Amino acid sequence: MTEHYKPHSRPSRRTKNDRSLRLVAMLLVAALAAMLPAACSGNGAASPTPEPREVVFMAGFKPQANLPFVAVYVAQENGYFAEQGLDVDIRHASTGEHLKLLLSGDVHFTTAAATSVLKRRSDPGAPIVAFALFGQQGEQGYMALVGSGIEEPADWEGRTFGYKTSIPPDYLAMVESEGVDRSKVQEVRVGFDPRVLTEGQVDVLAVFKSNEPDTVRRLGFDVTVWDPADFGVPTMGLAYITLTETAETDPNLVARFLKATMKGFNYALENPDETVGIVMKFAPDENRDHQAFMLRAELEDAVGEVTDRDGLGAMTDAQWKALYDHLIRYEALPEPFDYRTAFTTRFMDEIYDGASLNWP
Repeated sequence: MTEHYKPHSRPSRRTKNDRSLRLVAMLLVAALAAMLPAACSGNGAASPTPEPREVVFMAGFKPQANLPFVAVYVAQENGYFAEQGLDVDIRHASTGEHLKLLLSGDVHFTTAAATSVLKRRSDPGAPIVAFALFGQQGEQGYMALVGSGIEEPADWEGRTFGYKTSIPPDYLAMVESEGVDRSKVQEVRVGFDPRVLTEGQVDVLAVFKSNEPDTVRRLGFDVTVWDPADFGVPTMGLAYITLTETAETDPNLVARFLKATMKGFNYALENPDETVGIVMKFAPDENRDHQAFMLRAELEDAVGEVTDRDGLGAMTDAQWKALYDHLIRYEALPEPFDYRTAFTTRFMDEIYDGASLNWP
């Protein structure tokens, strides 16, 4: 079987070419920014290093090229944290303990999907807040094997659909928008091993777009992937989160951490090959080519109209409201609440001038 990865070709509001053009534009902006002189104080002297602080960051999974992790790796490796006076202890979650440790105060900053942030704010009302968004589009997609006869969502009828832990609201929205008769789709919970697709246990599988298509391709199978965003579904990806109390009582720490990581984010966009090398220092047991695939995929979903205007990591009220309304519509939130409590743009507004990062 061929090993060529074939993305779904359905026309969308944001095509792969659109995203590639955005990447090129962001690269040009980053290159021009690198040519500017370093920020200076009013008397012409370089700005002093801020007061030293110790920080604990815990990634929400193992070491790999998830973009929020990458921004931290680069900031550490390139000395951006040091320039902000931060001594950062980088940790990785193994069993999903990162949110618990954030809530207990053992971790200052961690990662979470925007959907998860809204769910946690809904019930049990966790006092967390997102302050930077890496995924302008969501992480999840839907995948079938090329040659299966499944070329569009209408072909899901009469097939078996596998989901990880619960039926995704994105799936429900796609089924509705494409007129799929859900009663003709067998829906089964399958967990996190994508080999259920290659072994024929399911015909369509919910997957993480930046990871599992490449994993299955490496097993020797070509795949077709559908992105919910291409069907008009409101989606958002991974974000940085902290305690609401930290954002309110220690804003300087949040701003410094964010500034260093956004510098790392910009570096990753401008220097993807070098960035993969940095990732491998933190994830030496991972496959380099797979990490490169993951980074490319996540960078592609990290740029859009919002970041073009407000800088990498930016987010808007409209994005959060659309996602909240989507989750409410498909009964994916335990309780209604004020979605605006789940995020803040104050720190992004502070560290950016338009789309240009204020450094240092």
